[in-house]
Amino acid sequence: MKGAADGALADPTYRRYLAARTVAMAGNALTLVALPVLVYRLTGSATLTALIAAAETAPYLVVGLPAGALVDRWHRRRVLVATGAASGLALLSVPLADALGVLGFPYLLGVATVVSTLFVFADAATFGVVPQMVGRDRVASATSTLVTVGTAIGLVGPLVGGLLVTTLPPALVLGLDGLAYLAAAAITARLRWPGSETVPDVVPGRRLGAEVAEGLRYLWAMPVVRWLTVLGAGNSLAGGAVSGLLVVIGVEQLGLASDSPALGWLFAAGAVGTFVASLALPRVQRRFGVGLITTSGFAVGLVTLLTLSLTTTVLAALPLLAVLNFAMTTLIVNGIVARQVVTPDHLQSRVNTTARLIAWGGSPLGAALGGVVAGAAGTEWALRVAAVGLLASLVGALLVGVPRFPRLDALESGEAPRVTS
Repeated sequence: MKGAADGALADPTYRRYLAARTVAMAGNALTLVALPVLVYRLTGSATLTALIAAAETAPYLVVGLPAGALVDRWHRRRVLVATGAASGLALLSVPLADALGVLGFPYLLGVATVVSTLFVFADAATFGVVPQMVGRDRVASATSTLVTVGTAIGLVGPLVGGLLVTTLPPALVLGLDGLAYLAAAAITARLRWPGSETVPDVVPGRRLGAEVAEGLRYLWAMPVVRWLTVLGAGNSLAGGAVSGLLVVIGVEQLGLASDSPALGWLFAAGAVGTFVASLALPRVQRRFGVGLITTSGFAVGLVTLLTLSLTTTVLAALPLLAVLNFAMTTLIVNGIVARQVVTPDHLQSRVNTTARLIAWGGSPLGAALGGVVAGAAGTEWALRVAAVGLLASLVGALLVGVPRFPRLDALESGEAPRVTS
């Protein structure tokens, strides 16, 4: 196995895998714009447009636990190929249905639900594939590179998608995403790496519920995994509130017009923070313990969010949003990498999907709570209430000894002291 200093990009198999993921993420960025535009053009309903967004997130909450356990039983590379191909065909059916005159909201709702459900299984497989492909000593490099590429696409993709839906039918743009999925599946189908053809041993007659429970027990038994996951819910709550209110913050707190191009700057500032965090994190993890990184992330996020609640100008808000997203992305990716490093291969999918389910659980709650508070008392107070999530996580981290959690290299070697809080 090559040293971590080589970085994941030194591995040609990982580079081809990254190419496949890049193609798929680029297609997704187009759908991010084209799907809600298509729904609104067909229905003229803001409620139905929002329902499509819910359909894109609900499957993780519904099937996340069993999906992780099932994928730990299956051939992970084939899961990625099958889910990619099926998603591509589902999206390609949209322009066909449009051409036949049968495209309507129920059809789009079904496609969105199918593609989002397939994503849950693909996501579970990815958690296991990356450590197996590059080795645990290069997981930080591999994961951060994926986040960096995803963030770059997140900056450019929606702009391209917005241009395309003004020149092409939105249904056709969804078809382009379908082609991207098929291309990514074709690239992945040709990949091989040590262990890629190995299927985990399954105890005959063992029930799925028992395997889900095994993942939960492991998550709870490992202090690093347990506390980074549980405390991450506070970060998720705050992040959900900010993202759900960002346009409202721009209009009501910063004084922008609802059609001002400067609203896009707020989103771009956050994306810049995410991009910088994904580039910096591998170096930071080599120097500092995952616990100190986590605790510092909560502290920086808390101070920044409270400062943002006092801000009334766009020029002041932009750097604050960049720093806030830097802190939140650092917390998220640091937790993912730590889980991938310490979790045995046969538990990767179920432990990571369970952890993501718990961590993501705070996001819809934060969005809903932020909306209620903003409606009653303004966005300033909504941000202060959201900051309570980060405060609770910071206090919790200090109480259970998270700052003492070791560096990644100690976790990789198994030499880390077992913190039993």
